[in-house]
Amino acid sequence: MPPPDQAPLATYEDLGYRDVFWAARSYEDACDRIALRAFLPPSDDRPGNRLIEAGAGFGRLAGEYAGYSEVVLLDASEIHVAEARRAVADRPGFRVELGDVLALPASDDHFDVAVMIRVLHHFADPEPVLSELARVVKPGGLLVLEYANKRNLKSIARRILRRQTWSPFAPGSVAYKPFHYDHAPRSVARTLRKSGFEVERMRAVSLLRLPALTQRVPPDLLSRLEARLQEPLGSITPAPSVFVLARRVR
Repeated sequence: MPPPDQAPLATYEDLGYRDVFWAARSYEDACDRIALRAFLPPSDDRPGNRLIEAGAGFGRLAGEYAGYSEVVLLDASEIHVAEARRAVADRPGFRVELGDVLALPASDDHFDVAVMIRVLHHFADPEPVLSELARVVKPGGLLVLEYANKRNLKSIARRILRRQTWSPFAPGSVAYKPFHYDHAPRSVARTLRKSGFEVERMRAVSLLRLPALTQRVPPDLLSRLEARLQEPLGSITPAPSVFVLARRVR
């Protein structure tokens, strides 16, 4: 296995990510949408704005971007790009691009909003990704970023029980499987600042992602409870996923 800094960007060569992974995760899908809707400007404030979703996959969240005059969905998987194009074929202002999140197909300062959800865990070092997002977001523009959280309650419990060697409170990233990384909240915050962003809000996401709950409790009930907890627990970061709203300040 090549070292992490030589690992290829993970792509998805079939539709299992849609038809298997997300088909069994309606609760997590609802949680992502709750956080995204909380951070995006209201629909009435969107006309004229430009948005890019980097790592948009098959267009799972495309329906959340109504009202923007220009929406770019970018992904590195050819089969997902094809599916996303079918999904937004009747949506004016939408276009889907095959490309790399490290080389976004846009000029400097082009977008008002950038979104990147369930992508950063493919990178051991978030800095190149966040720097590229900062390049295409205009000064004063917004970034909605999700990352896999190293300092979640499960990893803290496993550390206390001596079932893992690494500390969830240490800076940096840790591989939880090949080419998949949990990130330390303070390290992500520091890298955002270095890239020119200032964190404005945080939400703790998928707080109730436990088989004992997700297999027994209806997803809509879990998601309604989650909606009440995400923002109050955001700065504590106890969840496996963290959403950040950041503004480009330089």
